[in-house]
Amino acid sequence: MSMVQKGKTALITGASRGIGRAAAALFAENGFDLILTCRHSVGELEELAHGLQSVCGISCRAVRADMGREQDVAELFSGIRQIDVLVNNAGMAHFGLLSDMTAAQWHEILAVNLDSCFYTCRAAIPLMLRRHQGRIINISSVWGTQGASMEVAYSASKGGMNAFTKALAKELAPSNIQVNAIACGIIDTAMNSTLSPEDLDALREEIPADRLGRPEEVAQLALSLAAAPAYLTGQVITIDGGWYT
Repeated sequence: MSMVQKGKTALITGASRGIGRAAAALFAENGFDLILTCRHSVGELEELAHGLQSVCGISCRAVRADMGREQDVAELFSGIRQIDVLVNNAGMAHFGLLSDMTAAQWHEILAVNLDSCFYTCRAAIPLMLRRHQGRIINISSVWGTQGASMEVAYSASKGGMNAFTKALAKELAPSNIQVNAIACGIIDTAMNSTLSPEDLDALREEIPADRLGRPEEVAQLALSLAAAPAYLTGQVITIDGGWYT
């Protein structure tokens, strides 16, 4: 897909690996200047940023930030003057019984997966309003609509993200700012590497496409949303190989 966007800037959170990394590469190939964040793997992120800058001829800044912390997001945005596309990809999972989950674990999941959307959107909206345009793309999950046993906190955070997306889209539509979400099925990322080979085989049997999704496919959908008609907003678009269609 080619959508050269010289002079436009995209902020992609959780960009050191998986979907975020694939999105960073694809947006860079299409001419976007980038601001990339991660919480832990800053070395990997800096290496990625340097490579994309060298190969694609774009500006690319790597920032270590916990997007679930208000202060980190405020510090990040203190140095940002323009945002055309915001991709809220930072996220984490937790697998286990709800009855065994601590309050600290619950709050961490909600902070990283949902509070981060509030903090980034609140900071990005004024920048988008100045230009009377902008795209916000939230990376969600099918578990946000279907719910997953042993992943109650994760499901709750993604369900919240879906509702957040629909509500914010209505709020920003008069200002020509579109807000959409991508509800991912099982994508071949590190987040799902904790599943056993047996569990992965069982999941594949349930998916009509007979395979896991690739991060690059989610990135392609994110890029298409960045260029979609302005009338497309408030949608939670599923990419899952026909699993929950």
